[in-house]
Amino acid sequence: MTNSSSAAKTSSKTSSKTPSGTPPTGSSSGSSNGSSTAGDQPYFDPTAYGNGPDDSIDATQTDENAAITHHSAVIGGKTIDYTATAGHLVIVDPSSSKPDAKLFYVAFTQDNQTEESRPVTFFYNGGPGSSSVFVLLGSFAPQRIKTSTPAFTPPAPYQMEDNPDSLLDKSDLVFINPVGTGYSAAIAPNKNCDFWGVDQDANSLKQFIKRFLTKNNRWNSPKFLYGESYGTARSCVLAYLLHEDGVDLNGITLQSSILDYTQSGNPVGALPTAAADAWFHRKLGVHPRPTDLLTFSEEVAQFARTDYLAALRKFPQTDDDTVEKLSEYTGIDKATLIAWSLDVASYDSRGNSLFLTTLLKSKGVALGSYDGRVTAISTGIAGKIDPNSGGNDPTMTAVTGVYTAMWNEYLNEQLKFTSTSSFTDLNDQAFANWDFHHTDPTGAQKGVDAKGNIILYTAGDLAAVMALNIDLKVLSANGFYDFVTPFYQTVLDLQQMPLIDKTVRANLTAKFYPSGHMIYLDGGSRTQLKADLAKMYQAATTDHEAMGRIRALQQRKIEAK
Repeated sequence: MTNSSSAAKTSSKTSSKTPSGTPPTGSSSGSSNGSSTAGDQPYFDPTAYGNGPDDSIDATQTDENAAITHHSAVIGGKTIDYTATAGHLVIVDPSSSKPDAKLFYVAFTQDNQTEESRPVTFFYNGGPGSSSVFVLLGSFAPQRIKTSTPAFTPPAPYQMEDNPDSLLDKSDLVFINPVGTGYSAAIAPNKNCDFWGVDQDANSLKQFIKRFLTKNNRWNSPKFLYGESYGTARSCVLAYLLHEDGVDLNGITLQSSILDYTQSGNPVGALPTAAADAWFHRKLGVHPRPTDLLTFSEEVAQFARTDYLAALRKFPQTDDDTVEKLSEYTGIDKATLIAWSLDVASYDSRGNSLFLTTLLKSKGVALGSYDGRVTAISTGIAGKIDPNSGGNDPTMTAVTGVYTAMWNEYLNEQLKFTSTSSFTDLNDQAFANWDFHHTDPTGAQKGVDAKGNIILYTAGDLAAVMALNIDLKVLSANGFYDFVTPFYQTVLDLQQMPLIDKTVRANLTAKFYPSGHMIYLDGGSRTQLKADLAKMYQAATTDHEAMGRIRALQQRKIEAK
């Protein structure tokens, strides 16, 4: 997830959610529904993890205890015995080696595997200020929440379900909660806000990954990153920092990317998403209605980068044919479009998207920005609620209840980690105090301009690490109905990033799904994304020459230190 002030949103909700020792092997397996068994090690954590900017825990609280449970899952017809570890790892200052922070994580590791043959993938959401609970419970863990997307998920009782699309058959899975989220906190004399920044955050996750590799004897395992929303910007910065510190990756997945903040709200990038929403709700002026969404989206993208771009540049002069075509693609009448200065990505003074609140206004509902298929009542008091507070976007409203309830049930009862602290799933204090300054690989400042505007640009970091690690595979994944991080804007950002070599660019694959920002909440899209991930993992781990080059590159960096 990203924050609404930067093309997304955070709120400050609490539910309740962790590793520590090397996962045991040869463990007994539980039932296929993920229930745990004898030999488990529950853990109760009495530490108070504050989520405020000045909060920290005592310098003596540097233990790495964890709850350890044993399970089995059936994925692709194969039974996989695995260990779940929920707890903390302590990251240290790279210069003094003194403790900096405790980061809470949940890891799922297949039993009885060798280090060299078993990949490990590190997951995180975005925000800034989001825990990893959303990607953990929604995407590729062995168990996931059962939702009704794009319909509203009714109140409790909710259900967890076995996840046939789990990625555990391809990789061990580690879900990280950055400082100030989950049960993660700075260690005194540090404060949480010391880690709230583009470069500070990426450095802390770099230290976490190195600690995990050391504690679990995984330095020679194939390594992957999976970031969502702001987590894609984080992945670009983190991947380059890891390379510079001798940790070279095999693959990166960028889900719902925001790689160039100067293009947030770009109407050219947003138009194909608006057209996809209109297509779904049967509001197009195009007859007959296109049957294939991908083909239709390519047609709209061609219009967006040519006639539409030209029309935006010469407004208030207008070309009637272009405005007519824009109206057909968006389902918005010509007079309204002209009142918007033809800008389909414009917002009103309260932060409401004009397009999302207008398309189905006659029905009294607004579209979700995270998933345009989702609608919610926008009349009466519902139309006056602050769109930036409490996760009131229709998409988040549709799933917040199930996430909060089932995370508590899953963590406390199945993973057997309990705490007296509140689990921070979304922390708006982190975003409010976030330092967007960023020094890119060339030494240029790509975070905040002289006027204080956010100009964060991380596609250059991605280009740099791809050029240095020529075997790095990158999968870009976007939902057609995501108005927060529009799919076509991602295409434009990746096309324009400073990576010239065609052979290296061939390592980058872009895929699109009939879903929203949280692609995995749509069942069919999740299955297809899992298939695309499997192809990337296969390509990244079966090319033995490439694997050898990555390991040699990593070894050279380590030896040079």
